[in-house]
Amino acid sequence: MINKTPRVRFAPSPTGYLHVGGLRTALYNYLFAKKNGGKFILRIEDTDQNRFVEGAVENLIETLNWVGLEYDEGPNKEGNVGPYFQSQRLDIYKKYADQLVEQDNAYRCFCSPERLADLKEQQQKAKLPQAKYDKHCLHLSKEEIKNNIDAGISHVIRLNVKAGESVVINDIVRDRVEFSREVIDDQILIKTDGYPTYHMANVVDDHLMGITHVIRGEEWLSSTPKHILLYNAFGWEIPIFAHLPLLLNADRSKLSKRQGDVAVEDYKSKGYLKEALINFVALLGWSTTENDEFFNLNDLIEKFTLERVHKAGAIFNVEKLDWINAEHLRKLEKSAILKMLRENLAESKYKDLNYTDEYLLLVIAAMLERVSFVKDYIDNSPYFFERPTTYDEEVIKKRWKEDSVQLLEKYIIKISHLENPKKEDFEIALKQVAEEAECGAGRIIHPLRVATSGSGIGPGVYDLLFILGKDEVIARINNSLEVIPEIKAKLG
Repeated sequence: MINKTPRVRFAPSPTGYLHVGGLRTALYNYLFAKKNGGKFILRIEDTDQNRFVEGAVENLIETLNWVGLEYDEGPNKEGNVGPYFQSQRLDIYKKYADQLVEQDNAYRCFCSPERLADLKEQQQKAKLPQAKYDKHCLHLSKEEIKNNIDAGISHVIRLNVKAGESVVINDIVRDRVEFSREVIDDQILIKTDGYPTYHMANVVDDHLMGITHVIRGEEWLSSTPKHILLYNAFGWEIPIFAHLPLLLNADRSKLSKRQGDVAVEDYKSKGYLKEALINFVALLGWSTTENDEFFNLNDLIEKFTLERVHKAGAIFNVEKLDWINAEHLRKLEKSAILKMLRENLAESKYKDLNYTDEYLLLVIAAMLERVSFVKDYIDNSPYFFERPTTYDEEVIKKRWKEDSVQLLEKYIIKISHLENPKKEDFEIALKQVAEEAECGAGRIIHPLRVATSGSGIGPGVYDLLFILGKDEVIARINNSLEVIPEIKAKLG
């Protein structure tokens, strides 16, 4: 009987980066295990040596660690059902493949690539609904098989799909799915190089590792009847299946590199928070009964159920990911944002400048509602890190009036007498100048903002002035008064 304690696995191939679809599969397996007091296992399916990429395993583990999906068993965390690399389990697969051959549930196939190609071409010309192997080698005598082996003729081992009733899958997500045996091919189980195919290794490993629930992408649904036939051939209990919906682009095509980033590493390098990426990926095919959208990992563990996974494909909406990232950023401790901001500054042109924690925390607070990424503090408000050298011409054209120079000069005089001015002191001084000039505060605010930041948008102008400090504000206004009037004259 399958272990009552849930055991699930994430079993990627080390062929490069971790796809966001792979991250979702890993996440759902992890959440299910943690929610139900089970174990989350990492298994590396590296039997396709032609696709193996050096360093991919290390990158995969590093990425899982970055997002916080810590596995209970796997590479460097050996349990009692390892090894966790399929390339190190070849003797196990051979043993079970030989058992299937002895039971007449599999057979050795010596057909050449040329014969198989001709067979496929003939079936296509005959317009058969599906190309299948014709069981030619199933009928070889024991003597023929022995002679072929002695002659060194390469061969594979194929599953012997026998006539019988349809294969039924009771899937948590897809419900009842039925496959006629007529459409199930005699799938190769062991290749000519002695390595197993996905189907053979998958079933043997899932059984020996005590996997209770197989949670994987919808693309594997059509392979599942082959797996069920293998379970039945061995007399093993079949795990519970849950096939996750496809991830789709906005045009409902399958998510692919051609239409945008699909690697988790790409989103990490672009500055997305791990908390936001996990939150977003969780919602790609799953929802709560309340349709909430903001979660941390502990929330997801508490609320996740496979029964709430959707059947329909999930649209990968980058705009929603950006929104979720901004929401998570605003809820982070300011000290955490400060650490990340310093890391970003260290990689920017401002790396040699020294900023106090006090100064950067003021910048963080002022811009928090105006950023979606930590890098936005630098990209969207460079005026906190250097004096402006260009000025927004649209703002100058609309907001710089004939009396702007005179009003700003009066403002300089007002604040120059202040000692360590607070935010409200900058506001009081501006209102006094406006009152004396008998004009609205806005007539000063807009020219003052563009003079000190070069921009027409940003945080509250008094926050901006307070953070920059009196001396810097005065210096920036004086600089702008030498440049902006000339720009205004050219604009007309």
